[in-house]
Formats: sequence, C-alpha cells, structure tokens
Amino acid sequence: MIKLISIPSYFQLVTIILTFFTLISCQKKPIEIPSLRENVLAQLDSIQGDVAVAYINLADPSDTLMIRASEEFHAASTMKVPVMIELYKQQEEGKLDLSDSIVLVNEFKSIVDGSPYSMDIGDDSDDVIYSKIGTTVSINDLTYSMITVSSNLATNVLIELVDAKNVTATMRTLGADKIEVLRGVEDQKAYDLGLSNSTTANDLMMIMKAIAEDQAGTPADCEEMISILKDQQFNEIIPFYLPKDVTVAHKTGSITGVHHDAGIVYLPDGRSYVLVLLSKNLEDFDKGTNQLAKVSKLIYDHFMTQN
Repeated sequence: MIKLISIPSYFQLVTIILTFFTLISCQKKPIEIPSLRENVLAQLDSIQGDVAVAYINLADPSDTLMIRASEEFHAASTMKVPVMIELYKQQEEGKLDLSDSIVLVNEFKSIVDGSPYSMDIGDDSDDVIYSKIGTTVSINDLTYSMITVSSNLATNVLIELVDAKNVTATMRTLGADKIEVLRGVEDQKAYDLGLSNSTTANDLMMIMKAIAEDQAGTPADCEEMISILKDQQFNEIIPFYLPKDVTVAHKTGSITGVHHDAGIVYLPDGRSYVLVLLSKNLEDFDKGTNQLAKVSKLIYDHFMTQN
C-alpha cells in the first residue's frame, strides 16, 4: 500500500518561512571590528594639529597603514638617523674611521652665505658635550650622543664631516625619495629663508626598514645602528604605552609645535614592525604627544592580532 505524504498548504509554508526568519533575527548579530585605519583616524581626531602615520609589518608587507605619509614635515631631529647611516657608509668606503677622534669645535658655517654661527648650550638637549669643546672626541661617541640624547652640537660636527649633500644622496638609494638633509641645526639664516631639513613619514619608514633589514649598510653596521637607536633616551611616543618587554630602536625629533618618532619595534619572540609618527601645528604639545603614544599602542594591538 502506498503511503501518501501530506504537502503543507500555502498558509503553512508562509508560517514556516516567517518563523524561520524570526528565529534568525533574534540571534545575536556579530559585532563588526573596526579596521586599523578607522581606529587610528578616530584617535587622530582628538589631536589638534596635523599628523602623518606610516606602519609596515616587516614579516608581511601587505599589513601596512599609510596616512598622509607623503606629506612633507620639518624633519627636526629625525634627520640625525640619515647622518648616522652616512657615517657608516663612508667608513665602509674607507673615507673615515668611526674609532678616530676629531677636535670638537663650536663654530659652523651657514649654508646661506658661509657666515659663522655657534650652538647655544641652552638650546641643546646635551649639555655634557659642551665641556669637551677644544678637546678630541671619538666619532663613535659623537654619533652615540647625536642619536641617544639628540646632541645638536655633535650633529653639526658630524654633518660637516660627511657633507649634507652626501646624506641626502644616500637616502635616495634607500628609496627615500623626498627627504632633504640640507644643513645642520640652528642655522638661523637658512631657517629664515625656509631652508630646512624635511621628510615624509614614508621616507622615514623606508629608512628604518632598510636598517632593520640590513640594507642601510653591512649587517654588522646595521646591528650597531640598531643598538644605538635602542638606547634612545626620549621615550614619550612609540614606546610609552607598550609592554616593558617590547624593545624600540627609534629616533625622536621636536621643535615648536612639532613632535616626531620613527622606529623599529621588536617583540620578545623576534617579530618586528616599523612605525613612524609625525606631527606639526600641535596646539597642545603635551596632549598631542600623549595622543601619538596612544596611536602607537593601537598599532601594537593590531600587530598582535596579525600573527
């Protein structure tokens, strides 16, 4: 005997369908996770000023973030990293030896007309070095002071040694297409004419990436440069909110309304990324600095979810 299967009526089908969609609509919908760009832009909204961001995961170059990364900023003391790279390059070429000593002087020539000018201890972040004027100091020691305590006097001595034009030319070979290292620090005549060192977040990212990947010199030289950068004494931005076991090889820079940080962030397990944060026209320097540090933490939190 054939058993007949009952077919639901039209109204029964409608009821089943409505019940199905009702059950689905009652289920908890997944929460959409904001993208890294959205999170960073939301944080930047709280900063009264202009900010550029450049981030790249060194193990996965597709994991990157670029915000106003091609916009030019006053380089401030971030230009001291290119000077350091040029010093190691000229040593490799046999033009100088970083272990050699030179007489420390405090008289420099303006790029405008060659007129002399001197550094003021009151405007420098390194006052110890001024007691050594007139004595011999090793190039290694000057390089270390230029990076770790951002010594302006050491910087000017070293720029005259390697020539600013050579510094810029070397940066071009590293893929930094816009950075301009024109002069030393506190050349007022040049500043008044708008002749200042400039950079972009993208260029500093390329430079730091080159150091991290042994492309800015020999592997041994890059290792030494990283070691110096890790001894940075100004840590208010990139490292500020990061865990203590995270190491940052970086260089900051600041002048009125400007605060930068560019560095390589190393996790204990060996993973790393490059982050550059540039700012200008900051209405509240301290608040802007703290907000930039929070952007660094956002980048770190994002990086931790990618690996």
